[in-house]
Amino acid sequence: MTFQQLTYVVEISKCGSINKAAHKLFLSQSGISTAVRELEEELGIQFFVRSNRGVEFTPEGKEFLSYAVSLLEQKKRIESLYGEARNTSAPVRFSVSSQRYPFTEDAFLRMLQQSEDNRFCFSIKETGMDAVIDDVYDHRADLGVIFLTEMTEKLIRRLLDSRELEFHEIAAVAPCIYVRKDHPLTNQTSVSETDLAGYPYVSFEHDQGVATDFSEEYQIVSLKKPARTISVNNRSTMMNVLARTDAFTTGSGLLVEGITNQSVMTVPLNGKTSVRIGWIVPKNAKASPQMEHFVHLLEQSVANSIQFTESLHQSLTQAEE
Repeated sequence: MTFQQLTYVVEISKCGSINKAAHKLFLSQSGISTAVRELEEELGIQFFVRSNRGVEFTPEGKEFLSYAVSLLEQKKRIESLYGEARNTSAPVRFSVSSQRYPFTEDAFLRMLQQSEDNRFCFSIKETGMDAVIDDVYDHRADLGVIFLTEMTEKLIRRLLDSRELEFHEIAAVAPCIYVRKDHPLTNQTSVSETDLAGYPYVSFEHDQGVATDFSEEYQIVSLKKPARTISVNNRSTMMNVLARTDAFTTGSGLLVEGITNQSVMTVPLNGKTSVRIGWIVPKNAKASPQMEHFVHLLEQSVANSIQFTESLHQSLTQAEE
């Protein structure tokens, strides 16, 4: 099967006859008929029935026609893209897939602001941890941003190893809860699991069957089956739910100045192991200049977020005193 044969079939469908298609393509009728007949024999189907009025496509022919049109459109698109690339330099490309972290967004925005490339194609995707790992493994993303905890590390490390991905830690921070600024729990400098009883728990939804180890929230045993739950699928909605209700969620607790909803505060959780934030890439992958730049900006953003969040926690402590 060739693109030329596909073109003949599509053109016959447009013209309604082999003779008109041959005339439009500046070819002989016998030449087109032979090429189409050879394709029919190769695939074992009949595209159309000939008559004095032209041709009428069979059900199999109509089905084939839909695929043929799609393939020819993709061929045209590829030729257009790379025909253009032969005359101009190809755009610089970089993509990142991340759990829903404001510091990743901050680093990405800084990258856009500092880019000196004349042509680039940068992309960012916020999703669940399992999808982040899949994106990096399937090369849909150059780099992924996730976190590990003592509870989840064993499973996630095993998965990363099986896919030949490596985790590079940026920082380890104490887990916190996220609540609105005037929430009753902000009167405390830290909270325990007992303090959380009775408040609605909000979390990001994940696909059925996905292990809780891949949750974006910091896992607490007492929150396995909370009495009241709220599920959302994007960071903006999460922040609005937290800002307007008594609900809470758990996580790294890091807030980013200028990006995080100012109506939301974080409070440290008592007696919990650290949240380890980092990035993943394929093992032995050669880092592009764009990746190296982004990692540098990501490290800066995480450091700035830690400093900003600590200052807010200190102001909370001083207010209590």
